[in-house]
Amino acid sequence: MKTATIYVHGLWLNGAEFSFMRRRIETRHGYEGHRFSYRSIGALDETVERLSHFVENIQADRVHFVAHSLGGVVLSRFFERERDVPAGRVVFLGSPTVGSVTAQRVARFPLLAPLLGRTVADELVKDGAARAWRAERELGCIAGTRPMGLGRMFSRFGEESDGTVAVSETKLPGHTAHLTLPVSHTGMLLSTRVADQVASFLQTGSFTPNP
Repeated sequence: MKTATIYVHGLWLNGAEFSFMRRRIETRHGYEGHRFSYRSIGALDETVERLSHFVENIQADRVHFVAHSLGGVVLSRFFERERDVPAGRVVFLGSPTVGSVTAQRVARFPLLAPLLGRTVADELVKDGAARAWRAERELGCIAGTRPMGLGRMFSRFGEESDGTVAVSETKLPGHTAHLTLPVSHTGMLLSTRVADQVASFLQTGSFTPNP
């Protein structure tokens, strides 16, 4: 049985930042990695449509998904609209799926707001319907607790955060498992511990106990 993993990046990135995690998981577990690159400041509908075509071209019996930051918001909407997707599991890394204080505060600055793009504006800045995970596949969420990064310039959290996203913002209702690790928002992509926990969830549907 062939298993593939699709990696979905966050705002202003292109997926290359997944290189370490992708190689580690592919080498150790044999999951063929595919990078889905999209225009993160563009419209969400367009992104979801492109992702649908991308998935259709993956030749595998099982397809897992790993998303970082805004990529989790993209996948949340993708699975609300798409049902005919090969079986597999999903992991979100530092994804503000229930809101983003940082995005809302950045949006208050007229010169900076356009840089966030349409997806962030529509999904994380404007008040909208509450998001929840209703897809028939297991979802694991990993949040960082090392507050480092540009997000600290705009936000002060009254709880643990990775410097850009608060832990509570990553707890999407309906998720299967949630884990916190001492990593920053970007640093989690280069963390061996995070990569191994992602692999554990993709394999078994659970994270290994966090020492």
